[in-house]
Amino acid sequence: MTERLKRKRRLPELTEIPNFCSHEHWGSIRSIGHVSEGFRADVECGAVPHGETGVWDILLDPYFRGCLGSAGIDPDEPARRAGRSDFFAWAKEAPEAARRALWPALQQQSFTGTYQSIRRGIIALYGADLANDSPQEWGTADTGIARNYQKPFHWYQNVMTRSHFSALVRPVHPEYYVREDSPETAREERIFTKTVMRIDPLLDLWADESPRRAGLAGIAGIDPKDGESWRAFIAKLFELAGIRGAVGIKQLQAYRRDLDFQPRADSEVVWRGQLTPEQKRVFQDWVVHECCRQADALQWPHQIHVGTHNLPVSSPLPLGPLAQKYRQMKIVMLHCWPFLIETGWLAKYHPNVYIDSCWQPILNPAFYREAMSTWLNYVPLHKIMCGHDATSVEMAVGSSLFTREILTEVLTENAGRLGMGSVHISRVATDLLHNNAAAVYPMAA
Repeated sequence: MTERLKRKRRLPELTEIPNFCSHEHWGSIRSIGHVSEGFRADVECGAVPHGETGVWDILLDPYFRGCLGSAGIDPDEPARRAGRSDFFAWAKEAPEAARRALWPALQQQSFTGTYQSIRRGIIALYGADLANDSPQEWGTADTGIARNYQKPFHWYQNVMTRSHFSALVRPVHPEYYVREDSPETAREERIFTKTVMRIDPLLDLWADESPRRAGLAGIAGIDPKDGESWRAFIAKLFELAGIRGAVGIKQLQAYRRDLDFQPRADSEVVWRGQLTPEQKRVFQDWVVHECCRQADALQWPHQIHVGTHNLPVSSPLPLGPLAQKYRQMKIVMLHCWPFLIETGWLAKYHPNVYIDSCWQPILNPAFYREAMSTWLNYVPLHKIMCGHDATSVEMAVGSSLFTREILTEVLTENAGRLGMGSVHISRVATDLLHNNAAAVYPMAA
């Protein structure tokens, strides 16, 4: 191949192509906090920090703190030895002492995708590098984060513009559609945020005494006791979610059980009580199928967590029958690693099954490169989406940098090997980063 032809096929980095954020958890940080159902940002529309947000809120998010925990590191332990209640209290009172205590553990994680996604996002947005052993760098990031999180929704929109993020879809709990931090902040969030409603909480509402079921029954105006009332209960929750901007449903049951959801008749189900493991499974199967039936009628997509945890039980292969039964419901398999071949096969041979690589660059950028190399020459291109699954907008920016860089490399390799021009490859990149998700979630585009 001549050098001239190589130059003609070489792609620029895909920095300005719009990127659809199809599955994000922005706001899942300590300063915004928790409620009994989960992260406040997933339960209260318009949830904002009730105190100052700092660099440690962004760095010690659920993902990276989980990385530290898996390595045997509890940031609160040295804080307690120093006489503080937890690490955040220590970092506020003695920021340099706290940072120095945790620095060796950060160095051990310094090449991980989670750390690097946060680090690169902070570099891009604040001009400060957390890999530098410098109080000034950390102070710059801390000051900027504190300022921006005074109005987080304005900040999110600012970053979306700067980073060429085209749309935002967040998974939230059913309570989110009726709870608000305040009417003003809820309006601010709804301006640019669409949601998918998590159905996984419904799968645990079988106990005799269930405060959450009682709360949701109050929201829906229906107490689910049998098949008929459960259908009406789910329908009401779907209706409320749709009114408040929901564009689909989501579940993460693969964290706890397999994805083999069998059809169940009402007569098989024990609706309440001290259920045996098998009775719980039957109840969960019924709830999933009823949610799928109603999503199918609404033509709502269904995001399903696949892989990453609960291995090997979180295989996606049992989703095939679900896709065949509910053909108007698009199944979007999230994450997919390490089941890249299995998810590729399902997406290739089922018209209503799709793939979203979100979280792969945060877990390990090499996982994303492997996935793109596996899928691009096998799966129809319109079936692949490239979101991020970040707990903060800063992490999403870092993940998007990895995504754009690696996608550039993989598409350029394909362009050279297949003899395809840069115009065609740029069109493919636009589909992967934006158009495919916009077609699956048209109300969010």
